[in-house]
Amino acid sequence: MVQFPYDKEQILKPKHIGILLGVLYGASFRLFFMWLVSAIDADLNAGVGWLVSISFLCGVPFAIGYIRIHFELQQNPSLPRKRMIIVAWQPIFIFLLAAFVTFIEGTICIALALPAFMLLSSLGGLLAGWVHRVMFQRKNGTLLSVAVLPVVIWPLEIQLPSMSQTYQVHNEIVIDAPADVIWRQLASVTVIEDGELPLSFNQLIGVPRPVEARMDASGVGAVRTSYWEKGVVFKEVITGWETNQRMAYDFDIDPEKIPDEALDPHVKLGGEYFSPLNGEYRISENSQGETVLHLQTTLVDNTNFGWYSRLWGEIIFRDFHRSLLVLMKNRAEAAASA
Repeated sequence: MVQFPYDKEQILKPKHIGILLGVLYGASFRLFFMWLVSAIDADLNAGVGWLVSISFLCGVPFAIGYIRIHFELQQNPSLPRKRMIIVAWQPIFIFLLAAFVTFIEGTICIALALPAFMLLSSLGGLLAGWVHRVMFQRKNGTLLSVAVLPVVIWPLEIQLPSMSQTYQVHNEIVIDAPADVIWRQLASVTVIEDGELPLSFNQLIGVPRPVEARMDASGVGAVRTSYWEKGVVFKEVITGWETNQRMAYDFDIDPEKIPDEALDPHVKLGGEYFSPLNGEYRISENSQGETVLHLQTTLVDNTNFGWYSRLWGEIIFRDFHRSLLVLMKNRAEAAASA
């Protein structure tokens, strides 16, 4: 008889079953939601697609954490609460890694979802610990109830009103250069060389970097075309023009012209969930007589994630603003000292 080097009992320990079932549970629901959204009439996708994702974002990691700790407690019934919080993350990490390597999700969506997934899986794990102690005789029934939680949440979410929100993100930087020198850096931005943009959070999670911007004219009505890495191209139509003081613009973004591999579908610029509406550069002088460059962007968020999606929107755009303002500062100060 052929002897295998693995002990069957070691492979099938409850904790291993908990990890495996947690990963399979997450993958099954992700594929189910993908099918569900694509099966719904296109006219309903905008209103339903993201609601489905809320059920996925909240219910699925909670259930994954519950499943993991439910089986862990069969092997280690004295597992401390602190360990429950951390152990519940194991299938989350494996599931997200699998989603990445199979191209179901990109790095941007994974990075944005990870904190919520970790928190909710820990809460699910803690609930499993409480049920194990207080409701020992009915713990399997509770497991089933938690497992169907996303399916229960989704129909309820469809009935909720939209939580669409519009907000502004603003950054500023002091530049040791005259206003007219700074102004010349704003309209057309020559090719950005490697090293001109500081290392940023956006780069780490896979957001494409800006490459250059070209203006076809000057003044109101002119069009500024921005080119980013990975083939991302969009236009900014000038709506305000005060030489050496202010340049305002509306974004003109066609999501169909942005490559799918450049940005995850859920965060695609100009998409149905999230997009910048307009922006503005403004040059002012502070109380110390220093020149200050301001950059402000107005964003629309059509998700139902509320404060969580706004938090990430502000983090990403503040990071993007900082990179651009540092670029403008370095170029303007170099030009002023030349």
